Amino acid sequence: MSPAPRLVDVSVPLQSGIATYPGNPEFELQPIKRVAAGGSSNTSRLVMGTHTGTHVDAPRHFFDAAAGVDGLALDLLIGRARVIDMPHRGGITDTHLAEAELGDDVRVLLRTPNSALWNSGEGFQEDYTYLTEQAARYLVEQGVKVVGIDYLSVEEFKKPGAPAHRALLGENVVIIEGLNLSEAEPGPYEMYCLPLRVAGADGAPARVVLKR
Repeated sequence: MSPAPRLVDVSVPLQSGIATYPGNPEFELQPIKRVAAGGSSNTSRLVMGTHTGTHVDAPRHFFDAAAGVDGLALDLLIGRARVIDMPHRGGITDTHLAEAELGDDVRVLLRTPNSALWNSGEGFQEDYTYLTEQAARYLVEQGVKVVGIDYLSVEEFKKPGAPAHRALLGENVVIIEGLNLSEAEPGPYEMYCLPLRVAGADGAPARVVLKR
């Protein structure tokens, strides 16, 4: 009998105190009704940004006339993905990606030292690993359609003009940010990434699961 498929949840838990990109709303789960207080049920209000935790960037994030998250093709967000180990800190370059020999990979998830930041308990970290503009353009040239990274932005912190975002989203490459790939060994997986169907949104939280 073959072993059961291994599922790896690479989403980060949405909870009070989760690191958020500066300027984005803090995560809040506010009680509205509670059985313990005499309510008929437990009901809460969820307050968060469209780019909180594990989330998908739609092209509308930077281009007003482009597709929102509800317009993304689901067949891009479900299918074979490759986790690639990028162990260095700082900017990922086109040279780093060339060494990874992408081949026919359409969905690429970059596993960097960022994943450890989720467990640091120190809030948002500015010195995360990111994609350079040249790396983003290289991914487009190689035919990559989905790129994921294990922190809250593919972009260098406060990079003027957001060139990596624009290089990817301008070519309708879907970006997944806020992954935690600590438990995902490098290699191929089946990826299931389903962002919330928020009409016209520039992004949305997602649950991302890998199966091997």
